[in-house]
Amino acid sequence: MTDRHHLLVHGATFAAVGDRGDISGVRGGSPDGLFVRDARHLSRWQLTVDGAVPEVLTPVADGDAARCVLVPRGGRQDPPAHTVFREQAVGDSSFVESVRVTGNRPEPSTIRLALTVDADFTDQFELRSDHRTYVKAGAVRSRHVLSDGIEFVYRRAEWRSCTTVTADPAPDAVEETGTGARRLVWTLDLEPYGTTELLLRVIARPHGDRRTLRVPRDPAAVHRQLRIREEEFTESVAFPTGWPELAATCVRGLSDLAALQVPASGPDGEELRVPAAGAPWFLTLLGRDALLTSLFTLPYRPRPAAATLLALAAAQATGTGVSRVAQPGKIVHEVRHGELAHFGQVPFRRYYGSVDATPLFLVLLGAYVEQTGDTALARRLEPHARAAVGWMLDHGGLTSRGYLVYRADEGGLANQNWKDSPGAICCADGTRPTGAVMAAGAQGYAYDALRRTAGVARAVWADETYAALLEQAAADLRDRFQRDFWMRERSFPALALDGQGRQIDALASDAGHLLWSGLLDKEYGEAVGRRLLEPDFFSGWGVRTVASGQPAYHPLSYHRGSVWPHDNALIALGLARYGLHDEARTVAHALIDAAAPTGRRLPEVLAGYRRAPDTAPVPCPHAGGRLARSAAAPLALLTAVGGA
Repeated sequence: MTDRHHLLVHGATFAAVGDRGDISGVRGGSPDGLFVRDARHLSRWQLTVDGAVPEVLTPVADGDAARCVLVPRGGRQDPPAHTVFREQAVGDSSFVESVRVTGNRPEPSTIRLALTVDADFTDQFELRSDHRTYVKAGAVRSRHVLSDGIEFVYRRAEWRSCTTVTADPAPDAVEETGTGARRLVWTLDLEPYGTTELLLRVIARPHGDRRTLRVPRDPAAVHRQLRIREEEFTESVAFPTGWPELAATCVRGLSDLAALQVPASGPDGEELRVPAAGAPWFLTLLGRDALLTSLFTLPYRPRPAAATLLALAAAQATGTGVSRVAQPGKIVHEVRHGELAHFGQVPFRRYYGSVDATPLFLVLLGAYVEQTGDTALARRLEPHARAAVGWMLDHGGLTSRGYLVYRADEGGLANQNWKDSPGAICCADGTRPTGAVMAAGAQGYAYDALRRTAGVARAVWADETYAALLEQAAADLRDRFQRDFWMRERSFPALALDGQGRQIDALASDAGHLLWSGLLDKEYGEAVGRRLLEPDFFSGWGVRTVASGQPAYHPLSYHRGSVWPHDNALIALGLARYGLHDEARTVAHALIDAAAPTGRRLPEVLAGYRRAPDTAPVPCPHAGGRLARSAAAPLALLTAVGGA
């Protein structure tokens, strides 16, 4: 049996365990361990019984709880002497497990149970197969035996993290293994058909975390906490009764979003909880992801939107930083808390390599005021909003180039729009542009941002002059865009312009974002909407990122032929905006069907293969386990089509 990884997520903490509940510490593209704030706080967690690895009777199943059943190795004529039941759960900076051993014979028995444990404190950037090595001069790991377990400590200059493992009952011994790991050992006496239980608790303390943590007693206590949090997200939402599959997918999405809330700080240091981008590798604040997630959930759960706006305002750039792509007024793209970010070995402590987070910040602010009527937040964030507009007009390029512009960042991201993988922005033949790039979708966001901010300026800030200025800038952008981006021979907008203003002519799903933003005239918008539902674009599971039939297309690529739920959610909203309600329903039904094989959880991305009868969608390689944008996408579909 191939040992798969199963994700358990709770806020900024996640664990990836194998089919038998073990953590092996393998380095590679998949996560393996307990992670808190970008560092691995458990790198080994391996159970043996009487010196042997037990066989899997029931493996860990995909879900929010990790439960498995194990037995000692044996044959058909020698039934197992005992059965091991493991249950695991992840809490806030913690991991808890119960190990229950039940005897299967009418006589007493004694077994030796051992748990090999280690914490290597590896930064997640070292585990993501980016083929880089990082020097950690002066780093020291130490281990300290406790009366009821073991503590692992990591130090490097001012950096200090630790992981504490305790057990009830306490282990009979803590043994060295010769590898740095430690082995906790128990000798357990079983009565005839009797049962005994161990409770194991892990506390992870990342650098700078001085909180007093209360670790739940057992996995059941963690599950109760998660259910309470999920109920807070799902209560009072009016789900469609006429479309139970959409309702179930919305409930699944809200439950995932409840688990994906991570801590952040507001402009005055207030404590907030905001949507993380997703597990495993992006369990942190990413500007674009948090903004789109908050926009999707806004009609049903406005609190994440308010928290996201405040957190991003607090992290807004006030100066210029070349390595971080920071400029005054720019909204942060990614925030990291790990060791490599702390010491500047990766640029992501606060990284601003995004051309679209800044306009989306303004879009969310305007939508939030319109949805909730909360003018107090708009007044509080007025300086931040004006600074964001200033960035778009100045450093962003709207005034000097006519469009929002980005250039590849050698130390960070080559592409800085939502399709941020290398080669994602390309011509129909697959060639990549060099130099400056003006991505179509970002111009739509800018247009919407200018219009919405004009509305806030007029209604909340009482600044008619500023409102008129922004409205004129939006109108000018719309006129320029339809002149420069529209490909007349294809009746479709270009994916982008290069630095010389030449059209990057791939037919791409970003055109649907222009419908969501309202940038296209009605005639153009209706033509684009119908074009997105033609067979080269629409796979049957959703709209492809790049239409098939072009040399650039590949069904298993990340951004050049795959199907993204959040991308399709924006398209559905855009189709509805232009009155293409049948087309919006077609997209919505395809996505809801795609969620059925995975317990109503929409994945990050699907392969672009055409849907065939009685088949399931094909997952895309290297797709993330849980993505906030995908979790929120069903709510956007509900907004677009209701219960139809």
